[in-house]
Amino acid sequence: MPDLLLRASRAGAGALALAGLSVPTLAQDETVDAASTEQRQEPRAIDFEADVVDYDSGQDVVSARGNVVLRSEDQSVRADVVRWDRSTGVIEAIGNVRFVDQDGNQLYSSSVELTDKFEAGAMEDLLLALREGGRLAAESGARGEDGTIVLDRAAYTACSVTNPDGCPKDPSWRITAERVVYDPDERRVRFRGAYLELFGARLLPLPGLSVRTDGGAISGFLVPDIRLSESNGLEMTGEYYFRLGDNKDAKLGTSVYTEAPPMVFGQYRQLTEKGAFQITGYGTYSRRISDFTGIATSEQDFRGYVDANGTFQFDENWSLNASLRLASDRTFLRRYDISRDDRLRSIVELERIESDSYFQLAGYATQTLRLNQDQGQVPMAFPVLDYRKRLDEPVLGGKVEMQLNTLAIVRDVGQDTQRAFAKVQWDLRKITPMGQVVRFTALARGDVYHSSQNALTQTAIYRGNPGWQARGIGLAAVDVQWPFVGPAFGGTQVFTPRVQVVATPPIRNLAVPNEDARAIDLEDSNLFALNRFPGYDRVEDGVRITYGFDWELTRPGLRVKTTLGQSYRLDKDTDILVDGTGLSERVSDFVGRTEVRFRDFVSLTHRYRLDKDNLAIRRNEFDATIGSRRTYFEVGYLRLDRDIAQGIEDLQDREEVRAAARLAFADYWSIFGAGVVNLTDRNEDPTFISDGFEPIRTRLGIAYEDDCLELGFTWRRDYVDQGDARRGDTFQFYFSLKSLGFR
Repeated sequence: MPDLLLRASRAGAGALALAGLSVPTLAQDETVDAASTEQRQEPRAIDFEADVVDYDSGQDVVSARGNVVLRSEDQSVRADVVRWDRSTGVIEAIGNVRFVDQDGNQLYSSSVELTDKFEAGAMEDLLLALREGGRLAAESGARGEDGTIVLDRAAYTACSVTNPDGCPKDPSWRITAERVVYDPDERRVRFRGAYLELFGARLLPLPGLSVRTDGGAISGFLVPDIRLSESNGLEMTGEYYFRLGDNKDAKLGTSVYTEAPPMVFGQYRQLTEKGAFQITGYGTYSRRISDFTGIATSEQDFRGYVDANGTFQFDENWSLNASLRLASDRTFLRRYDISRDDRLRSIVELERIESDSYFQLAGYATQTLRLNQDQGQVPMAFPVLDYRKRLDEPVLGGKVEMQLNTLAIVRDVGQDTQRAFAKVQWDLRKITPMGQVVRFTALARGDVYHSSQNALTQTAIYRGNPGWQARGIGLAAVDVQWPFVGPAFGGTQVFTPRVQVVATPPIRNLAVPNEDARAIDLEDSNLFALNRFPGYDRVEDGVRITYGFDWELTRPGLRVKTTLGQSYRLDKDTDILVDGTGLSERVSDFVGRTEVRFRDFVSLTHRYRLDKDNLAIRRNEFDATIGSRRTYFEVGYLRLDRDIAQGIEDLQDREEVRAAARLAFADYWSIFGAGVVNLTDRNEDPTFISDGFEPIRTRLGIAYEDDCLELGFTWRRDYVDQGDARRGDTFQFYFSLKSLGFR
């Protein structure tokens, strides 16, 4: 009979001594034969303690009662009573049993049988709390020598069984099964005869189900999506997930519709030693709706979409980013509710980043999804090369940065442009004894352009002269800020007046094309910029003075910050700064921004531009959020009243309001809604036929979310037809079992 070495401790040691029980060792056991000794492994040491210990020498049985604890290496057993039959090597733990195995899993049972190797056998009325999360309960079970646990008439859940206050609660979902097998090595639970129950109601069978207890993914079917839409009718989407390895996986799925042919889709993802990439694709054969007549075509065509992207880091400096987005037609993504983008951009970027230099070689291509835009006029940019170098040694006490940039833009039907420039910029920042922050800047740049087919650009001031053109740019600037700090309103305020002077000789702006500096609009973010155009093709010339202030108040839980400013030009330039931009005259409009934040409950941002002559609001933009993460109200409003001529297509007036809200109730439930309304009317844009209140999209729903379950029902209404993406109602039901890896 194998020996069991007992090391008594605390109360257990005293009980053994009082019982007059000596613990035999291998040398003392005269009944052990040589053959069994050779086959037997070294005895396993077990720490033993109890309030009371009895020994029946006739039956060779040790019994322990009261706070019994057995420990062996990283395993332990606690029970009310432990009975050890030395003749059979069986240890029986009875009453409030808690067994912890070497992986940290905790098993609770009314009774457990242990072998002399400290391995659990048969169990009754048990609960298994897995270290990685999740619980298994069963009427009976057994633990094999390899650690595998087989349970009969069992239930599994990954939900918490107590609320945040520690009170018991029923799990929101569980899986019941005739038999459950838990493999601790694979950290996997396999079910036979499984059913999913939500809130105690049995919903659907789950044949062949297996889950990982550590939250990792395994191959299997995902929870289906159900949707009802105006364009496709009733839709059901099913997916199968393939776990191909620790660093790669894939999904294949199909969507079936009552009002459209089915669609298939798939995704592949992989993590490599240098980076990661993914490829997603959709495909179907269906009839398109004409973009202009709204009538379905007579033949079915292939329609699809591909989305691929990846990022690779070759070493600490070199990296590559790339993405490909391409659709078969302009309404496919909206028709099947994949995306609401109005353009798809494909890029490739090779970069080298060092502490004092930056290099990029890139290319960009865009597919328009706007129904009224000519794809031939949409540019493709390749190559785009940008190199910047900052010198280590100061020059006249300041930092010097050099830049080289080239760009080639090609259109199928439209103007082609090539550009290259070299720039040197010197910056010196000083703090005077009185606390003023002064920055001196000097810049020199030389540009070379070549363009063709210039007449195909609709806006005349964007064309430039065809053929080769060159220009030189020089700029000098002084920027002074003087912060004043002091107490105010129970907190600390900082008032910072600011003045900037920028001088630039006349520049041949209209001689070169304008590809990247079109949508200029004076705002707080570019008020003090050296060049207030967004790109390189246009640069303000002449002399201007910009002045304004920043003011900030900080109190415990409260922060208020505001900015206001204006600029003055010594000469009037109406060639590139058209009326309505806020910069076309000597005195600019006023621009400002105010931010208010109160704890994590209130956030408000207001940006505006006021007409210099009559203080009319030319830009009015609000973004506000009130509430917590679970209950909140958000509102956004934008109005651009620039009054710009119709020929400048990038700077038209717009007005829009958007709102969203969520109200949480009953611990885990919430209702939510959102809407977007176009308020632009014919007075703001004559191309619009709207009366000034045109809803674009509204959404309303109810949701439930706890630690392991998310489900909801959503209604959405679209008010605009776009080809075969019809206006109308869409209803969707969804649920996610978080701890099962389902969505």
